[in-house]
Amino acid sequence: MELRFPEIETPDDAALEKGRLLFAGETEFLKGVVAMNGLPPADRVEVCFAGRSNVGKSSLINALTGRKGLARASNTPGRTQEINFFTAGEIYVVDLPGYGFANAPVAVVEKWQRLLKQYLSGRQTLRRVFVLIDARHGAKAVDEEIMTLLDRSAVTFQVVMTKIDKVKGPALAEALTRTRTALAKHPAAFPELILTSSEKGDGIANLRAVIAGIEA
Repeated sequence: MELRFPEIETPDDAALEKGRLLFAGETEFLKGVVAMNGLPPADRVEVCFAGRSNVGKSSLINALTGRKGLARASNTPGRTQEINFFTAGEIYVVDLPGYGFANAPVAVVEKWQRLLKQYLSGRQTLRRVFVLIDARHGAKAVDEEIMTLLDRSAVTFQVVMTKIDKVKGPALAEALTRTRTALAKHPAAFPELILTSSEKGDGIANLRAVIAGIEA
């Protein structure tokens, strides 16, 4: 029996084409930022990606932009220490440091967390945060912590489920239910989920369309 999941983001053909065109051009790494005074000019729409370490964030950004080596994944969870900015057309795509685990001294982790909070609450051109959640597990307590931070910062966010090719139908349905239950507590959350597989390419066109539809 085919499983049907309500509240899944399903852009129409025009939106899909707009998304394709946005990412059909050149996408470049701009800079890595370790302090707020290093941020690039706030002169365009900005979207960012947040997620637990090893959730597949770098792989998703590479699939989104069509460039395999653009965002560099590390074999060491929590190793990314910078806010990385990429240009895609007329927008910034931003890769945030992974949260929830870091193979680093406590003082370094606290510095990352402080920078993350400052960025999320103080970047006026940030239009949406995409919170990545592993489809094999659904939302965890550490994900809800970042969601609460986004609520307090009045930053809208949308959940992107990653690695959907790694989980079977009933288990996926359970993870989606668990994630939606978590989202219901957060006023800054979009109800629609985006389901993706960076390895198989599932949902990448939908994610591009959603980003292209975000207005200044």
